Amino acid sequence: MSPTAEAADAAYTVTPLHFAVTVGPDNDHPCDITGDLYLPTSASKAHPVPAILTTNGFGGSKADQAGLGRTFASRGYAVLAYSGLGFGGSSCTITLDDPDWDGKAGKQLVSYLGGAAGIGYLDAAHREAAPTLDAIKLDGPLDPRVGMAGGSYGGGAQFATASVDPRVDAIVPMITWNDLPYSIDPNNAAQTTGVTSSTPGALKLIWGTLFSATGMASDVQDGQLPDLPCPSFTDWVCPAVVSAGITGYFPPSAITAGHHASVASYLPKIKIPTLLVQGEYDHLFNLNEAIATYKALQAQGTEVKMIWEAWSHGYPAAPGEFDLANPDPASQYVTARIAAWFDRYLKGKIVSTGPEFSYFRDWVDYTGIATPAYGTSGAFPLTGSRTWKLSHQGQLTTGIPVAGDQTFLTPAAGLPTSVNPLDVLGNSLPLPSDVFLDLPGTYAAWQTPALSSKLDVVGTPVVKLRVQAPTASLTEDLGPGGQLVLFVKIADVGPDGTTRLIKGLEAPIRIPDTDAPIKVTLPAIAHRFEAGHRLKLIVAGGSVNYRGGLTPVVVTIAAGSTQTLTVPVA
Repeated sequence: MSPTAEAADAAYTVTPLHFAVTVGPDNDHPCDITGDLYLPTSASKAHPVPAILTTNGFGGSKADQAGLGRTFASRGYAVLAYSGLGFGGSSCTITLDDPDWDGKAGKQLVSYLGGAAGIGYLDAAHREAAPTLDAIKLDGPLDPRVGMAGGSYGGGAQFATASVDPRVDAIVPMITWNDLPYSIDPNNAAQTTGVTSSTPGALKLIWGTLFSATGMASDVQDGQLPDLPCPSFTDWVCPAVVSAGITGYFPPSAITAGHHASVASYLPKIKIPTLLVQGEYDHLFNLNEAIATYKALQAQGTEVKMIWEAWSHGYPAAPGEFDLANPDPASQYVTARIAAWFDRYLKGKIVSTGPEFSYFRDWVDYTGIATPAYGTSGAFPLTGSRTWKLSHQGQLTTGIPVAGDQTFLTPAAGLPTSVNPLDVLGNSLPLPSDVFLDLPGTYAAWQTPALSSKLDVVGTPVVKLRVQAPTASLTEDLGPGGQLVLFVKIADVGPDGTTRLIKGLEAPIRIPDTDAPIKVTLPAIAHRFEAGHRLKLIVAGGSVNYRGGLTPVVVTIAAGSTQTLTVPVA
């Protein structure tokens, strides 16, 4: 198929292609990948250009990346947009961006960009070879100057590819994960490194269901019968979701497989400039995932910067922030940061790549590009903090706490006791996305006095607790099924008593030892508490978004100086 002009002034052409790749741990699984090559008309062997490789989010296709293709081809980059394995016409199964599969597939696409033959074809049968590409700037034989961009599943693909291919020069992973077991089965306590925990968490019920349905829909859209009982996925995924739906947590084999498909397991292999972009409203891959990746890369000396944006799974970008369909560096803050990153690390231009850390402030009014709404810092985490102690009658105090207990009952069979915003659908429903309700007798709560001045919280709140749960202490040694599951969250209480859950976020915890102190790392936030408002800490027994503990447990939490809520402040 011949290239087609895609712009009125023929600034670039678009050529649909197929790619023959071989993947798997033993390199014995052939796959066909569909892609579109956006090539500036000015590019040639005499005037080569750097390249950008980009792929879709979960359930999408190469068509979703057309905006990036058009924008960056117009800026003098070759862009290869492709459908990830199992999506958008590409064959093979969905392997959750495992380096042995998706990483190796990406590596062979990098080879195509470097001029390798026997990879690119004009037809799905791989009979008509595409012309050898010779218009890409090379750093060595078959070594193209290439970066990667994309969001969610398309972010994980960048880590996977970079981990197996040192030829990748720079990446921009957006709204993606650090460790899949945390993403789908999070435990915000008993964490060992980053977001990785030594104990399973609580399954995200709605997200698990959505993934299975999306995998089946991908098969149907591509004209295939779903591969039941595990549509489109690698073998371990669906049994793990079914098992977790019953027990409330992933089995060890699924945790191992999910971790293998996560950058948390191979971070030392990521040594190239990395611009992390994560969504503040994200309930799938929350800010803690980007923080874990950022801290690990920074600790090993990898060039890394981090942006917290509004755009998230299920939540739209703020005006003037980022538009995947029509990215414009002149009018969109995040797009401008991406363009500068590639100009610096692919074109070698002497340009600013922006601050070390920036975060969207939804309390700032602005018009046009979103730059004024972004706070910035030369370091992360921020150094300021405020701490309150749990005191009697549900109070949070900065003084000496007064003794007082709160007792509640967790539900049987993991049923919800909190009507929270739905983590997948909440922003699509004609309801406030941050209003929630906890059933009486199923939670404990404490709140601060009314604030005398505004308080900007930017970072990861931490709660330290001690609980008494005699029945759980008798069963917790039997394994995760016998361990206490709770849900911890912070709300903003207005002067009229209206209580809103910040960004709809909460922290599930599965407690392996109820006799030991518990540290809860809540999802990070960027939020302004206005003067006259209160911070409210809630510990609940259930949630509509998660599979809770299987047995009812009486839980008592006492006040005390070691029972604290600490929030980072800007």
